Amino acid sequence: MSLWTDRVVPRLADASLKTPEVMELRARVCPGLYGKVLEIGFGSGLNVTCYPDEVTSVSAVEPSDVGWQLSEKRRSASSAPVHRSGLDGQRLTEPDGSHDAALSTFSLCTIPDPRRALAEVRRVIAPGAALHFLEHGLAPDAGVEKWQRRLEPMQRRMAGGCHLTRDIPGLVREAGFEIETLEKVYAPGPRVSRPWSYVYFGVARAPR
Repeated sequence: MSLWTDRVVPRLADASLKTPEVMELRARVCPGLYGKVLEIGFGSGLNVTCYPDEVTSVSAVEPSDVGWQLSEKRRSASSAPVHRSGLDGQRLTEPDGSHDAALSTFSLCTIPDPRRALAEVRRVIAPGAALHFLEHGLAPDAGVEKWQRRLEPMQRRMAGGCHLTRDIPGLVREAGFEIETLEKVYAPGPRVSRPWSYVYFGVARAPR
């Protein structure tokens, strides 16, 4: 990793993804998680305060040492123990069918091969278990999509490989999940932020 990606991007992500508007979305996507939860792209632990009481432990996949360090206080305050489980969402170290649910927030945009990562999530969670997701991606408006495609090369360089144009529901379905609930909305903010702020959140179920 470059110095920028390794040291700066995790701090920028922590600052930009804990606004009240984003935390409200996190609080809406976490209900229903329970038992042993796999979280890919744990980051600085911003979901910790949103875990339901039914969550008993969290396997946190996080490649960034800086992100993991930033999460220390949040992890320490968590009622559910959190342990770091590998560095790569595309190659999970957990056994097949070992988790009761999975969580991904603002992670599938950055993982180089999101299809492989989702296949790994499906492998690691139990048959019939749910993936809760909150991701930004491809907007439905032609004008916004045009700017997303223009800005994506710069976004990838400046934001650690983050893509603006991924079709999140399509990727989830391709991995064999059945989407049970799905909401699509621009996060609150000025119109100029729309290339970055179209979000998908919901719950998808693995086949039994």
